[in-house]
Amino acid sequence: MKLHDIKAAEGSRKARTRKARGIGSGLGKTAGRGHNGQNSRSGGGKGPYFEGGQTPLQRRLPKRGFSNARFKKVYVGINLDRISEKFDGSQEVTPETLRAAGVIKQFKDGVKILSRGEVTKPMVFKVHAVSEAAKTKIENAGGSVEVIK
Repeated sequence: MKLHDIKAAEGSRKARTRKARGIGSGLGKTAGRGHNGQNSRSGGGKGPYFEGGQTPLQRRLPKRGFSNARFKKVYVGINLDRISEKFDGSQEVTPETLRAAGVIKQFKDGVKILSRGEVTKPMVFKVHAVSEAAKTKIENAGGSVEVIK
């Protein structure tokens, strides 16, 4: 047996139906869509969840469950490299001073200090949250972190 001798099993491969290609195809004229009406036209029908004007199932069933997402705290994260560019270490870093320096536009539920970058000067931070890695970098440089509510 050679590669050119291999053939698909009889009846395993079916040619696709070419609709609306003349009366001889068996699916000419209306192409199997019946006569006039919404479903005979392109884009016809209302989709799989339409129930003929009856209130659909997803609206008849009650809402269930509870999500805590509405009460989630959204912090504005700032990395240490951005802070060390703007501050020299003499003033303390608070959400208000960060906004005044143009580092952040708004602080939603608070400001969180993240650890990318290095701190070379001892700085005092008064923020709402701080990552563990950022806290160790700040304290190793001689600074301090105070978490405010």
